[in-house]
Amino acid sequence: MSKKVELNWLSAFYGGLLTDKQRQVLTLHCEEDLSLTEIAQEVGISRQGVHELLTRAARKMFEMEEKLHVAARFQRVENGLEKCRTMMREGRYDDAERMIDALIRFDQEENNGL
Repeated sequence: MSKKVELNWLSAFYGGLLTDKQRQVLTLHCEEDLSLTEIAQEVGISRQGVHELLTRAARKMFEMEEKLHVAARFQRVENGLEKCRTMMREGRYDDAERMIDALIRFDQEENNGL
């Protein structure tokens, strides 16, 4: 996964914890695919200021994910549910039920760990 895609992914989980300016710059960088210079012109700050905002935002989101694992947990559950869907389409209902039980245990273990 490219750094820009990873930042965009993490912003879905932790974007609300960023400052308004960090969120704006991150959106312009990741979703609008603007260069640092273009973002600087759009926001009215220096290119270096944009770089620093992006660096701080990225660091904050990576630190949060390292501590909380929200994005990784979401991905694991989503992958498990997709496997369940495939099993059910194939008529493997017992396998799907075991997968659901495993996902429930995973969720309970994660909640107990928080």
